[in-house]
Amino acid sequence: MQVEDKAPQGKLAAFSAASKQQEKGKGNTFRNKQRVLVLASRGIVHRFRHLMLDVLKMLPHGAKDAKMESKDRPSVINELCEMRGCNGALYFETRKHKDLYLWVARTPHGPSAKFLVKNIHTMAELKFTGNHLMYSRPFLVFDATFESEPYLQLLKEMFMQTFGTPRNHRRSKPFVDHTLSFYVLDGHIWIRNYQVAKNEDTGETSLVEVGPRFCLQLHRIFAGAFEGTTVYSNTDYISPNVIRAREKLVKGGKYKSRVQEKKEAILRQQTTPKVENPFAGVFK
Repeated sequence: MQVEDKAPQGKLAAFSAASKQQEKGKGNTFRNKQRVLVLASRGIVHRFRHLMLDVLKMLPHGAKDAKMESKDRPSVINELCEMRGCNGALYFETRKHKDLYLWVARTPHGPSAKFLVKNIHTMAELKFTGNHLMYSRPFLVFDATFESEPYLQLLKEMFMQTFGTPRNHRRSKPFVDHTLSFYVLDGHIWIRNYQVAKNEDTGETSLVEVGPRFCLQLHRIFAGAFEGTTVYSNTDYISPNVIRAREKLVKGGKYKSRVQEKKEAILRQQTTPKVENPFAGVFK
């Protein structure tokens, strides 16, 4: 006795095709399990905090953590990354409420790079006309200079692993509408974020800056994560403390010259003989 299948043939065919496609997709899906921990040191000022939040908005695979004590060594972040399941970290370290340093690290084995952040402009400050969808996958654009030196090639790979959105990430959007650009100029790395806009009338594609924008000056590259031997040290790097000390010396030199001029003027008045006026008693 044969039992007839009362289900429509069209639905069965569609279900079998969908199941085969799902099985095929499971076998070929590449899962890039990248997760970046973003945190700052305690005592960070509002401007630096806004920059950190703007960067976090561009990282759908980013995880925000509480502030870390400035007295602790940065190597403690390796334990935090292990607890949060992260294999990368962006650490915004503030010193003297004036200087901002950015650590880009691959945890727990390294390498890691330390940068001095300059020319900071947040999204709230710029107020450009451009805008892009939050957590959309960006194009990573690198200057050709990144291929000229070995340490720049290493930094390029670290930026790709840190800022590149993993494929098929659950929080990412299925399209690309902005670019994250890295340029090397005057010994600094300039980072810009542009929206990919298309003119509906002409059909031309243009780039509109969205922000944030900031500049990185490399300090050192370490073999480990927040520790280890120094792989590369930038000889052109000058500490902000040294720059401020030089400025104080220049201002102090100007003050000393003014004081010396006043002393010489007083001395000239005292040593110069007084000449009596012959017409002093005429007009009385």
